[in-house]
Formats: sequence, C-alpha cells, structure tokens
Amino acid sequence: MRKKPDDRKYQILTAAISVAERPGGFSKLTRESVAKEIGCAEALISKYFGTMVNFRRTIMRSAVLTENLSIIAQGLAHGDLHAQKADPELKIRALNTLAG
Repeated sequence: MRKKPDDRKYQILTAAISVAERPGGFSKLTRESVAKEIGCAEALISKYFGTMVNFRRTIMRSAVLTENLSIIAQGLAHGDLHAQKADPELKIRALNTLAG
C-alpha cells in the first residue's frame, strides 16, 4: 500500500534526523545515507525536499523546534546559520553536550 505524501515526507525526515543524530552525522548527511536508512530511492528525498541545502535546513529547523541538542550542537560546530539563529539558552545547552 502506498503511503500518503505527507506520511512519506515525515518518514524521510524522521530517518534523516536519526542519521544526523549520530556523531558527525549532520555534516556527513547525504541523500544516500538517508535513503539507505529508510529503504527508499534517493530521488524520493529530492522530490520532497529539493536540494541538500533545503534538506539540511529542514532537518535543522526540526531540530531547533524539538530541541534536539545533538543536531543543534553539530550545526553550531559547523557554522549552520539556522542553528546559530536558535535561542541563546538552547545553543548553550546544545554546546554543553559536546563537552560531556
């Protein structure tokens, strides 16, 4: 049975977050790594998220919204603009995860 587009997009985003949470995962994230995680074609990721820049932006926005400290910390360490726009207290909490 085919999944509804919104369900499939959410499933891809969830898999991408899982990949990004791994040490160094956000900076090394590729369509291939996410497709492998979820068992879908890379083209499907492009269909729902467009460019890798847009895909990473969506992942980071989700991380900030859900306070996913691991991904935010990785984004801050790599100069991600959306991670840098996070609330200052959230950024401190995220960076503290790198120290411990």
